[in-house]
Amino acid sequence: MHRTLKLLSYSGLRSRTTVFSKTNYYPIFLISQWNNNLSCRNSNVSVFFRALFTHSSSTTYSRRVPDPNDPSTLMKEDGVAVCSQMWIENFQEPNKTVTNLTNYLRRLELWVLAYQKVCADETGAYMPRSAITRSALEDLLALRNAVLDDRFKWGARLQFFIRSPKDKTDYESLSKRKIRAILTTTQPSPFQDRIVQEVLLMILEPVYEGRFSQRSFAFRPGRNAHTVLRVIRRSFAGYLWYIKGDLSAMLDGMKVGMVISSLMRDIRDKKVIDLIKAALTTPVITSKVDDGEKKKKKKRKYQKKRVLAEDEPKPDPYWLESFFGFAPEEAELLPSWGHCGILSPLLANICLDELDRWMEDKIKEFYRPSKSDVIWNSSDGDAEQGNTSWPEFVPTSGPDKTRKIDYIRYGGHVLIGIRGPRADAATLRKQLIEFCDQKYMLKLDNESLPIEHITKGIMFLDHVLCRRVVYPTLRYTATGGKIISEKGVGTLLSVTASLKQCIKQFRKLSFVKGDRDPDPQPCFRMFHATQAHTNSQMNKFLSVMVEWYRYADNRKKIVNFCSYIIRGSLAKLYAAKYKLRSRAKVYKIGSRNLSRPLKEKKGQSPEYHNLLRMGLVESIDGLQYTRMSLVPETDYTPFPVGWRPDHEKALLEYIRLEDPKTLEEERSCLRDQGLISPQDYVSMLVWNYKRNAVAVDQLSSVLTGENSIETMGSEFLSTSNDENSNQKNRSEEDNEERIRVALM
Repeated sequence: MHRTLKLLSYSGLRSRTTVFSKTNYYPIFLISQWNNNLSCRNSNVSVFFRALFTHSSSTTYSRRVPDPNDPSTLMKEDGVAVCSQMWIENFQEPNKTVTNLTNYLRRLELWVLAYQKVCADETGAYMPRSAITRSALEDLLALRNAVLDDRFKWGARLQFFIRSPKDKTDYESLSKRKIRAILTTTQPSPFQDRIVQEVLLMILEPVYEGRFSQRSFAFRPGRNAHTVLRVIRRSFAGYLWYIKGDLSAMLDGMKVGMVISSLMRDIRDKKVIDLIKAALTTPVITSKVDDGEKKKKKKRKYQKKRVLAEDEPKPDPYWLESFFGFAPEEAELLPSWGHCGILSPLLANICLDELDRWMEDKIKEFYRPSKSDVIWNSSDGDAEQGNTSWPEFVPTSGPDKTRKIDYIRYGGHVLIGIRGPRADAATLRKQLIEFCDQKYMLKLDNESLPIEHITKGIMFLDHVLCRRVVYPTLRYTATGGKIISEKGVGTLLSVTASLKQCIKQFRKLSFVKGDRDPDPQPCFRMFHATQAHTNSQMNKFLSVMVEWYRYADNRKKIVNFCSYIIRGSLAKLYAAKYKLRSRAKVYKIGSRNLSRPLKEKKGQSPEYHNLLRMGLVESIDGLQYTRMSLVPETDYTPFPVGWRPDHEKALLEYIRLEDPKTLEEERSCLRDQGLISPQDYVSMLVWNYKRNAVAVDQLSSVLTGENSIETMGSEFLSTSNDENSNQKNRSEEDNEERIRVALM
């Protein structure tokens, strides 16, 4: 008996010793004592087990505590998932005051995502999360902790928490002259500053995108200049007076107090507010070089071609640089405030959002419908009445006509349309001047806010808004079946691309010379490139120009003019390069679209086409849109009322589907209409097969209306009840049979 107890106890204790740590000497000591004394009594064994279990119950097992300085333990989710959750939360409650942004500032996932974006801008290649080194993650964690502990300083030049992967400079071994140059001259924004800017942008953008007005379109995702032109074509056709305002002086810089007060209307997070305030107040070091101190650099006789480093991104190609030169005046200025960087456009929209809200109140206040007008004659000003892009030509002055205004803003430029007398436009302009003076301390006058009539043409985004009077023939059937044809009068809002602005942009890029009769100039930037590469670059430029003038009424004409300028410029370039003397000779050899090789030598075998077939030479693409018939038509796709970008529509749809009320409404709708959902139908099929072992398809009866959902459910229940009763009868008969056999 002692031997059996000893074996059982030893095996149990041996398994228990693996649970305790090496520091728990008391249980191990008891085990050793018990193993040495094999002749102990049963009472001693019971006392031993009682002491052992008492100690084990009172002992707390030590677990490994996660290291707060280990980046791998802090990254629990994906950064994109965290951003998506922020967008969903802010769109669910867009008017809620936000107070918990510091919690998102602590999320290392957002910092890693910001690091990936900045590295992509810095090196020109995307860095996946798995490619980020351990040292970079530790430096990123140090930067995050410095921001949270108020140890981060904007615009640091020598002391960094994290450095760019391209930066190989040893700052400790720099000379005093180089250190002085770094501290006193203009330098690009530090790498760590751009990471902090990206994190702040990812945190603040979801908060304000759900609050911004639907009448602002610049510096916002999913909205661009094309959206503005489509809104103008749809909603501004009934207005005769226009106010075009230039508030771009606000984009150059605003007082810090105004920016912070605009932020604190919706955000009550001290950490984020202080971080943005420090970015605005920290001075930016810029160097000014006087003309007398400029040293004339001697040009080398032979210019060496600059070779890019391995991790250095390529500069913008020539066609893209040329297209950026076509940016209209309204889209040319990009705000940059202090050390805010990419956060500056968002801050500008936050400040100008008060102007948008003020104008929306003025739109409601100004609206006075008239039953005698053909458009906007209902009490609801937002409802579309008829086709506003084809309104009947009626005078807009007088007390019996509708008075209405509309407003859009693109960056620092506003456009206001007024339907009513000019006196209303003058009153609105006066109120707008007073509002800008009181709110933004911006001094405006009548010249900066001119009132123009639609017949003179209003320039906006390099497109001219004007009115065309048309006389369509109206045919209708009168009483008695008589067909009557009458001449009607109507107006169309014409949105045409400005040829004058197009010539101005070409002149700025040195493509043309002259105003009235522009003469193409050779683009010597492409002198050393091959004909195939040059044609390819210009075709890409023409493709983006076709897309830019997509919604212009004169799209064919303006694109054909651009093609003429580009073709003439290339012809002059090739004439100078291949010494062909004139453009006519270039067109004769290279054809109209310059698709034939200009350097082909005659008498050589094989010919150019044979070499092209063998892949020994580049294929030369001819210039596009050399004829007006090749230019695509203007896009007149209707612009829907209440338009939103695709990402906002997806967000709102997701929020609506996640709402329990939506599911309840759908179920009640199904019940009211006597329909059956697919889930309920499958459930009925499975239940019927389980109870009856027969697959009965009653969908046809439901569709024909023979049985409703209640009837189907009652049938299923009745069949199941019948089956239960049959089973019960069978079991009773079996029991009676067994009793009868037992008695026999």
